[in-house]
Amino acid sequence: MLALCAGCDSTSPVEPTYTFDATPGRLPKDVVPVRYAIDLAPDLGAKTFAGEETVELEVRRPTQRVVLNAADLTVAAAELVDEPRSPAAISTDTASQTVTFTFAQALPAGAHRLHLRFSGRINPYARGLYFADYPTAEGRKRMMGTQLEPADARRIFPCWDEPAFKASFELSITVPSGFTAVSNMPVARETALDPARKRVSFLPTPRMSSYLVVLVAGELERLTAEADGVTIGVVTTSGKSAQGRFALESAQRLLAYYDDYFGVKYPLPKLDLIAIPGGFPGAMENWGGITFFESRLLFDPAASPPALRREIFSILAHEMAHLWFGDLVTTAWWDNLWLNEGFASWMQAKAAERLHPEWEVWLHSAGSRRYAMREDAKRTSHPIQQPVADESEAMSAFDAITYNKGQAFIRMLEAFLGEDVFRAGVQRYMHDHAYSNAVTADLWSALDAVSRQPVTEIAARYTEQPGVPLVISSSSCAGGTQQIQLAQSRYTLHDPDAPALHWPVPVTFGPVPGGPPRTLLLDGSVRLDGGPCGTPIKLNLGNIGYYRVSYDAETRTALLDRFSTLAAADQINLLDDLWALVEAGQAPPAGVLDVIASLPVASHQAVWSDVLQIVSRVDFLERGRPGRAAFQAYIRSRLRPVFDRLGWQPRPSEPEDDTMLRASLIDTLGWFGDPQIVAEAKRRFAGYDRQPSSLPPSLKDPVAALVGRTADAALYDKLLALARAATSTEDRVRYYNALAAARDPALARRTLALALSEELPTTLTPRLIFGVAGGGEHPDLAWSFVRENFAALLERQSPQFGDYIAAGLLSNFSDAARATELEQFAPAHATSGGRIESARGVETILINADFAARQLPAIDAWIRGRKAHS
Repeated sequence: MLALCAGCDSTSPVEPTYTFDATPGRLPKDVVPVRYAIDLAPDLGAKTFAGEETVELEVRRPTQRVVLNAADLTVAAAELVDEPRSPAAISTDTASQTVTFTFAQALPAGAHRLHLRFSGRINPYARGLYFADYPTAEGRKRMMGTQLEPADARRIFPCWDEPAFKASFELSITVPSGFTAVSNMPVARETALDPARKRVSFLPTPRMSSYLVVLVAGELERLTAEADGVTIGVVTTSGKSAQGRFALESAQRLLAYYDDYFGVKYPLPKLDLIAIPGGFPGAMENWGGITFFESRLLFDPAASPPALRREIFSILAHEMAHLWFGDLVTTAWWDNLWLNEGFASWMQAKAAERLHPEWEVWLHSAGSRRYAMREDAKRTSHPIQQPVADESEAMSAFDAITYNKGQAFIRMLEAFLGEDVFRAGVQRYMHDHAYSNAVTADLWSALDAVSRQPVTEIAARYTEQPGVPLVISSSSCAGGTQQIQLAQSRYTLHDPDAPALHWPVPVTFGPVPGGPPRTLLLDGSVRLDGGPCGTPIKLNLGNIGYYRVSYDAETRTALLDRFSTLAAADQINLLDDLWALVEAGQAPPAGVLDVIASLPVASHQAVWSDVLQIVSRVDFLERGRPGRAAFQAYIRSRLRPVFDRLGWQPRPSEPEDDTMLRASLIDTLGWFGDPQIVAEAKRRFAGYDRQPSSLPPSLKDPVAALVGRTADAALYDKLLALARAATSTEDRVRYYNALAAARDPALARRTLALALSEELPTTLTPRLIFGVAGGGEHPDLAWSFVRENFAALLERQSPQFGDYIAAGLLSNFSDAARATELEQFAPAHATSGGRIESARGVETILINADFAARQLPAIDAWIRGRKAHS
């Protein structure tokens, strides 16, 4: 049992005795790391680093060989520093990313210390230790950072780089004297080495997995506050710390909420939120030092769209939830990744509902659940808890099933058990497994114990098998009383031979309008008393359940007739279920189109957002087809009154939902070719160029996107100049996205050429390529560019780039021949993760082709019918 870290709360649970012989992984478990002391000396100019480390080991069984992970490292020396010293022969296996140290004699069981000297490179991409170049008013500058999940600590120092091997890490780094260095723990001391360099040493971490180590260094500044005995800091490049105020205040509130909810206080003495302006695409929950792509953490009240606060809060809440689900309690292997990501996704919404109820986060997150169900209905879906063979497969597991389905299932399970019971189970799980590793069964065991419900039996069906339940509702009337027959099937897309599966489904239902809701656990089929005839019964009230519903024709018509009486969540649920059946070929599209045609202008913003996603999906599939112009014209006529109600100019103190809807409508109407919207966007952009304050922050993104989409060479050059001059990551992303949206093929080629230049951080390169394919509607150009420059792009991108780029680009097509092309593109199949991504891409293309063949003619016919009767 190890001592807790300095500053840890005395009431925190102690570290349990931990055995992991049965956990998956590639490394042998006869030698276990206990504590690392690591000293790194990076050279940012040369993009290399040297390092030394001493690892305290526990040898559990006598062995002559010590096997651990190393990738892209040169290990120059290895020896035991016991008495007597014992040098080791060094053998590296590049394919398995391991290094083996063989000693002349077997190491006896017990404690030992292993000393290593090694060197490596600083990457241009976010794997291991990377550099980030960024523009400032004083010119281009460079900083460094780390990104280690799932398996890239091995690119910085030799280590047992699997989550089950928890240990303490004591880090030191040599940096230029003007740099600030940040890691998981507070600085223990700084030592000047010469006028130009210093060594920064950090306190040892608590016991944790190697992928949670963080090191960031550069010309940085820090804005701080105290919360419940913890120092919270927002770390930025020089001059930007004031933009961290919203994140800092949010983190204070979140820490208090999470401390209370989990029943275990955050155990480290500090928590830094680190904004990185390039080189890193997302956010990462490193314990004590969470890293963020700069535009996902910083908010400038004078320049940022107000809705960005919601995004920042959501990402921050997600990453801070990981401080418990992921950092304090860590999955034993990547097959249980959902325990990290699904729970953090659920917790980010739950925290927002508590701390910002005015945002109606669950209502606005219906699209996340819908996307999960769509992916889960494909033949390439997988269980939430899935086998993961290696690191490339682990990367492919960071997907909609892990995040979105995990979130949706947990929400449904909490609603079924009750908030208080569910929380008690989570707290028990945290106390039982703190500072250790866990598997899904451990959580179900804790919930079984506190709820006295068969949680394991219910949950296993959702986590150990793929797929979406389909609840089939049929009503009949006899003697004035309605009988409802509920049965269960499986909802699938393009998979007629899918195996039949079964789920215990918590179904919440009630009459429309009004009436108290009821809940039952549907485990097969059941007949219900539906009350008086003529009153339709709606299922999945509140849109909480993870299942689709198919109603009989009479009930569906009755529900649609009462559509405006439904709560917004139920309107979205009914519309999504109808659209899901259209996509599956089980219903004609007319029902959905009729809802869109009759939807009141003043409907909830979340409902209109749902509509915008549906019509954008149809428009995507109409590309290059004769029915597109008529479809776009009809949708413009339907959306324009909604926009006219709002107008271009934000009203003082208007609801933020109106501000968000206005921006979405400008974007969609412009995309669908509304000439007045496009002309006004260009006029306002010209005014913005003369006077930046003339354009409200909420309109910057849609206006820039439309200007980029319709740009000629002169406007393109203007956007490019703005992108190159921007010192804000938010602005850089906006203008490069606008360049990628250009419809002019010559301009699209210019944009693609930027992907091979040094001006773009590697994080923006894939975004630019995908933007040309999707936003600019040039998938052929983008795919040809990637094929012709694959080797050059892969050299600048992370190894994962080769796994996903072909599948991602070819998914822009609805031509079955492209599926064959993807199957035959050898570089996409080089790893098991790449083969998984390619199979998903093939399935997406075939689903697109199937929908286009089956449903687009019916949509075109409906549009012609509306035109004939108008």
